[in-house]
Amino acid sequence: MILTAENYFSKEADREYLSVSQYKNFMGTIGRPACEAEAMAKLNGEWEMKKTTALMVGSYVDAHFEGTLSLFQAQNPEIFTKQGALKAEYRKAEEIINRIERDDLFMKFMGGEKQVIMTADMFGSPWKIKIDSYLPGKAIVDLKVMRELHKAEYTKDYGYMNFIEYWGYDLQAAVYQEVVYQNTGERLPFFVAAASKEEETDIELIWIPDDHLREKLIEVENNTPKIVALKNGEVEPIRCGLCDYCKHTKVLMRPIHFTELLGEV
Repeated sequence: MILTAENYFSKEADREYLSVSQYKNFMGTIGRPACEAEAMAKLNGEWEMKKTTALMVGSYVDAHFEGTLSLFQAQNPEIFTKQGALKAEYRKAEEIINRIERDDLFMKFMGGEKQVIMTADMFGSPWKIKIDSYLPGKAIVDLKVMRELHKAEYTKDYGYMNFIEYWGYDLQAAVYQEVVYQNTGERLPFFVAAASKEEETDIELIWIPDDHLREKLIEVENNTPKIVALKNGEVEPIRCGLCDYCKHTKVLMRPIHFTELLGEV
């Protein structure tokens, strides 16, 4: 299957190729637990994630820099009031865009080839990536719009950490760098071009070093065979019991003891 902008996000493409978002659905991140059952339901068209305002604001900013904002607005009329004005959340997206465009260095990093699709065979599966800003021979750049950029995320097992590790963007960086390398023979640096949704929008260009990316790629290599087996129907997906899909499809089999309510804490 040859990937295009029109079919990149199709179910057919998702069944044939692995992507970082699909990988995270199966394996989770530190910030979001995995659910194999939910991941398979998405893949089979049995479950769709609900649109949230937070995600839509990020998509609005993405669409602007992709050059597809008019299409995004037409496909998502709910972002407008009855009077035809942008709702407050999306006026904030416009503020984020304006702040980004005031910074010359940020715009230089975002000035590459837009939405470049590449594929590669890795660890027993074909993979697909779509690069926000590709600067051939120089850099791979991914745009992220976050609630805050310098907020320390906390987990019991790992303590405090930055949003890059918490949401697995370093894993995304590792996959993107390797796919580009397999296509071009060049191992390019990966940067996150980040902007915040705070009252005063913060911006940063964030570099993730290659030694860290090598570690994350080993993690991907170790986990990919399980995902391939799940997609091929060779193993039964495990239910997490906590996500919206598991709640929606839950069938009670027995009463539980009250001490089971918190699970493992």
